[in-house]
Amino acid sequence: PFRKVYIHALVRDAEGKKMSKSKGNVVDPLTLMMQFGTDSLRFAVCAMESQGRDARFSEKRIEGYRNFVNKLWNASRFVLMNTEGQDLSEVDASAQSFVDRWIISQLQRLEADVARGFADYRFDNVANALYHFVWDEYCDWYLELAKVQIQSGTPEQQRATRRTLIRVLEAVLRLLHPITPFITEELWQKVSVVAGKRGADEITSVSIQPFPRSNPAAIDDQASALFEQLRAQIDAVRALRSEMGLAPSARVPLVAEGPQAALRLNAPYLAGLARLSDVDVVQTLPDAGAPVQVVGDTRLMLKVEIDVAAECARLDKEIARLDGEIGKARGKLANESFVARAPAAVVDQEKQRLGTFEETLGQVKAQRARLG
Repeated sequence: PFRKVYIHALVRDAEGKKMSKSKGNVVDPLTLMMQFGTDSLRFAVCAMESQGRDARFSEKRIEGYRNFVNKLWNASRFVLMNTEGQDLSEVDASAQSFVDRWIISQLQRLEADVARGFADYRFDNVANALYHFVWDEYCDWYLELAKVQIQSGTPEQQRATRRTLIRVLEAVLRLLHPITPFITEELWQKVSVVAGKRGADEITSVSIQPFPRSNPAAIDDQASALFEQLRAQIDAVRALRSEMGLAPSARVPLVAEGPQAALRLNAPYLAGLARLSDVDVVQTLPDAGAPVQVVGDTRLMLKVEIDVAAECARLDKEIARLDGEIGKARGKLANESFVARAPAAVVDQEKQRLGTFEETLGQVKAQRARLG
């Protein structure tokens, strides 16, 4: 009687063994729902359901998706705090920043990916696309950039950003609802009113709302390219801060060489997300001997006065420590007994530690060489 039948993969335990009562490795879903929440369990099951291979079930994965549900809740609270009672009326497209246009473009791409995933019964692709958008793009990047826009933009720009914040979130809740129905219903009841999708006295549910559909015309490739350039610059400045051992709370000035209009456009975002006291756009970087990051046709340098002798002593101490850690790791991996008897995961972890130590040592030595 069925036109289509979905057959999922065999679910195994975390060690890859088949679940059975005799082995005692069967998991009670009711216990997991009590421990992690039903939405977290549903998300984990969808995300691990890859076609063509058995699924390894792990409580760690459910814990990770519980963190995702918490992230969604906290992000929604932030958006509501910044949009409730505010003017969210329509604005001219020119008031939208390239960051606003970028997240709207990403939403269209997400909607297309979700539709394709459901059509192909690739629930893992659906879950992973939603996870990446919400956690990496909307929360980690857009919310942080929106704070800058709300603090420093014109009234029209602030309204455009607030409108984008709430409308993108409302669409995401509808996209997530088939996988995480409980938290999305709870949040949508509040978000939909602020977003203007329903009246405060109207009784309805997110489950009967139209499912979001991608609008290719709303994709702005230029805004996406501008955002990728900004992201690369922020990552470069963060790398400079790490390389110079600056405390997260320390605000320092940045000197930037490159296309001046683009750098001035990015300056408020760089200052906000890379914790800078000032962004000085110049024709040519000063010859200060400080480390420089190159991003496309842009060169970036932090203007920090340091005690060269003290910094050299600190770097020498760090080099000695890393040499010691590398020696220990190499010694373990050269021990045939350790490699033969230790679990594969432990051996792999030791190899990863060795690789990390060697990479860090190279960076520290390069920094030390620059100081003479």
